[in-house]
Amino acid sequence: MDESAEGDENWRDRLTDAEFRVLRRGETERPYSGEYVDADDDGVYRCAGCGAELFDSETKYDAHCGWPSFWDAVDEDAVERRPDDSHGMQRTEVVCASCGGHLGHVFGDGPEPTGERFCINSVALDFDADE
Repeated sequence: MDESAEGDENWRDRLTDAEFRVLRRGETERPYSGEYVDADDDGVYRCAGCGAELFDSETKYDAHCGWPSFWDAVDEDAVERRPDDSHGMQRTEVVCASCGGHLGHVFGDGPEPTGERFCINSVALDFDADE
């Protein structure tokens, strides 16, 4: 992520250290370490950086990969896809369309109806449970 020093300070003031490392630096949390890996409550997952709605619990499923997985975003404009050739792999990075925060990656091995698996860092998400 290209951030100015002023932008970094603003994000550092608003985010925890772990959120900053993932959302603003593109790091990845350890598998099976995030609070939403096994969550199955009904509600909406939001960007931990800006609060934008990203994923609905109805699209969450257990992909056994160590990170929360979704077969679709709440809206096609909620996330952006970017090529990611880091670590000697060709992947597609997923970022929040509102603030540019790194969320995780999307793969083509998910369930129908989309066939996609959005593999998302828990620390990049906040959860609003249905009432």
